Amino acid sequence: MSEVVTHTIDPVFDARSRVLVLGTMPSPASREVGFFYGHPQNRFWRVMERLFGLADHVLVENEARIAFLLEHRIALWDVLASCSIEGASDASIADPVPNDLTRILNAAPIERVFTTGGTAAKLCRRFDGALLRERGIEAVALPSTSAANARMRLDDLVEAYIPLRDAVKGGAHGR
Repeated sequence: MSEVVTHTIDPVFDARSRVLVLGTMPSPASREVGFFYGHPQNRFWRVMERLFGLADHVLVENEARIAFLLEHRIALWDVLASCSIEGASDASIADPVPNDLTRILNAAPIERVFTTGGTAAKLCRRFDGALLRERGIEAVALPSTSAANARMRLDDLVEAYIPLRDAVKGGAHGR
């Protein structure tokens, strides 16, 4: 059954953030732990560990995750502020209300936006496409790290997320 969910997790960013990663909406597990990609089967944090050469399972605690994001100049939030949704099923989303990305874009020199999953990409284009274009910010769609995306192995996801790492390491404009 569908329920109306309001986003309650604060975005992670600071004045040095260069890349913004946007999911769709926190899953029930993420809302329970109070942080993004909180379901134990979601592979987002394992992908980050592999991409940045960290040991497995160092990005388990929320404090370590926040420190990692800020150190690597990665902002993290979601496209939606609220919606009707069944569990964690992005396909069931109805009545979406977007987050105001200017909260981050006015505070940090974001050069590129990466969306995690097809629904996040679609909703970002719908709600934020004009804003990103007028600011000259490219939006890049990446595959979902959810366990529901079973067709992609961890190694495949790591490969697909290389553009995010490259944007962070070299700057989105080759700096």
